[in-house]
Formats: sequence, structure tokens, C-alpha cells
Amino acid sequence: MKSLIKKTFLVIFTILLIFSPSEILKETDCIPHSTPFLIQKEYGSTDFLKNGAHIKTEYVIRPSDIRGLYITGWTAGSSGFDKFIKIAKETEINTFVIDVKDATGYISYQSNVPLSKQIHSSKDKIRNIQKFVSQCRENGIYPVARIVVFKDPVLARHRKDLVIKKANGAVYYDRSGLPWVDPYSKTVWKYNVDIAIEAISMGFEEVQFDYVRFPAISSSIKLVYPHNKNHISKEDDIQAFLRYATGRIHKYGVKVEVDVFGLVLSAENDLGIGQRLEKIATYADCICPMVYPSHYRKGSYGIADPDAHPYETISKCIKDGKERLAAVNSNCILIPYLQDFTLYHHYGVKEIQQEKKALYDNKIKQWFMWNAANVYTVEALKTQH
Repeated sequence: MKSLIKKTFLVIFTILLIFSPSEILKETDCIPHSTPFLIQKEYGSTDFLKNGAHIKTEYVIRPSDIRGLYITGWTAGSSGFDKFIKIAKETEINTFVIDVKDATGYISYQSNVPLSKQIHSSKDKIRNIQKFVSQCRENGIYPVARIVVFKDPVLARHRKDLVIKKANGAVYYDRSGLPWVDPYSKTVWKYNVDIAIEAISMGFEEVQFDYVRFPAISSSIKLVYPHNKNHISKEDDIQAFLRYATGRIHKYGVKVEVDVFGLVLSAENDLGIGQRLEKIATYADCICPMVYPSHYRKGSYGIADPDAHPYETISKCIKDGKERLAAVNSNCILIPYLQDFTLYHHYGVKEIQQEKKALYDNKIKQWFMWNAANVYTVEALKTQH
């Protein structure tokens, strides 16, 4: 009897230890998901205590065909989030890409990553991140953590040694008036991957890195990257970052997605931003090209107005990308971002369905939908194929 009580106590203590928030997340001390996944796969669901809340969570198997919506941290933490759950239940949506760290540099919850604490980069957009992720899981929605990497004004303001500068020594600011951090900095690499691993430990099933690139500037502007001591090319640096990031993240059985410009699928160079398709594909599990027709110049692909011809524009872009990935025998897959917003030509149900059809006709069945304000055309999200 005493032996049974002792074993029961050890099991309870182990579960509480794994699910209790730690002051500093250490990869060697914590393997996210290991115990709960074992229980969930066998019994379907599990109840546990975390941050004082009683949460029921369910294991969500990765959808065979991901179809997702981009959700900001503010939206995810608002009372209006339930309407997105409703959208997922009534349409083909099965995945949410949630801002864990966005282009403002702020993390959407109170992070325990040491550097985040030093620079005060947390905001209470999502007050109980574990409960939020559990809500997604309970509704069969696959949660993906979006992390903006090198466009990070918060880190740049607090760590001047990590900032990209102009040739005259002044801090570089992009067209939005925001500073970037040096993509060559190993400190920046570690900070973002630490955040990714923390997100994994809180239940996110996949990591999506955005702004994995250098600033897009004109050839007349010369920038200084203080941490490029060995004169490494931009594209080799981006590849090296992904080698480092996937090397750590893959330990947890988690896939890594990388957002890229749509033109990367067709361009023969790195576009001056370090994004060369073949080099990214050597480490990323998924490449998410932003194939927004509104973002192509008139005449691109021989199309007078790409924005007015979403099917033709996306079809040409995707064909280029598939051919290039096949040529390097990459296991990396494409999960394109489609636009559900109007920049010039009006985008409604018809245009969005044309975008989707361009993918399906090219045997791409997975996609994410982007609207920065999270206002989506629900009728276009219903199964049409």
C-alpha cells in the first residue's frame, strides 16, 4: 500500500513540475509536450493545473492540409476571439497563426526568457497563454506561433550594440521609422529561438518565423552590420540562422516554417535581403511565400496588372517555386500566404477563390490567409473544391 501511495505521489509531483512555470526555460531541463503528449495520445485528453488555472487540453494532430488564418496577439486575447473559433467550425479553417512576437518587437504574453525580462518586451495581449492554446486545441484548431525575427524595435532600442547602422554611424530606420537588429548577431538568434522554445513549451505545435531577412533598401543606401566580422553573405547568414534555429527546435519534434516574399520563388538572386529559396529550403520544413497579387509590379510574369489577375499571378509564381524545390530534391513544402485584403483591386469572394484555385490546380492544398486587421471574408473560406 505504501509503495502504491509513493508511486502515485511521484506521478503527481512529476506532472506538476512539468506544468509549473519556470523562471528560466532550459532546454536541457524541459522537453515540452513529452509527458502530456503521451497521455493525450493514449487517453484523448488530460486535465492539469498551470498558473493556478484548471485547464482541459486535447492533443491536436497536424492537419494533413493546413488552412489557416493569421491572428494578432490583441485579437487572440480579446473577447471577440470566439468568433474566430466559430469561423473555424463553419469553414475549412483548421489552423491559427498567432503572433507570439510581432513587428513591434513585443511578445504577446509575459515571457520568462531572460533577455525579454531585461528589455521589458512583454505585453499582456494574451493574459493566459496556456489557456488560450488549450481553447484552440479543444476546438480542434492547430496553433502555430508566429515570431518576427530581425525587425525588432524593442530589442534595437535597448541594445544599441545589436542595431543595424548607416555608413555614417547613425542608426538605420526603415520607411516605417523603425530600427532593425543585426541578422548576423548570435545574441539576436538565441533570443528569438528562446522565445520559440518557450512558445512550444506552452503548447504551440509549430513555429513560423517572419522577417527572416535583411531590410529591403535601395542600392544607394549602405548599411553596416557590426556583427558580420567574417564578411559572410546575406543569404549564407540567413541559412546559418535557420541551421541554428532548426537544430534547437527540431529536438522537440516541432516543424519550422519560414515566411518569404512571393518573388523569392522566381528570383535568381537573394533580392538583396538574403532570401534565396534553395538555401532556405535546406533547413526549413515549410516555406510560406507571401504570394499577394497586389505586391507584384505591373508587368510581372508578363501580366499587365497582377493584382487584377490573382489566378494567373499565383499560378506562375507557384510553378516556379515547385520546379526549383524539385531541382534540389528538398523535402521542404510550400504553404503560401494568400491575401484577403484590398490594396488596389477589390478583393472579395471571387478573387479569394481564384487564389485558392491557383494553388489547387498546381497541387498545393495548403495555405494561410492574411489580413492585418483580421477581418476575413468568411464566405470565401468555405470548401469550394
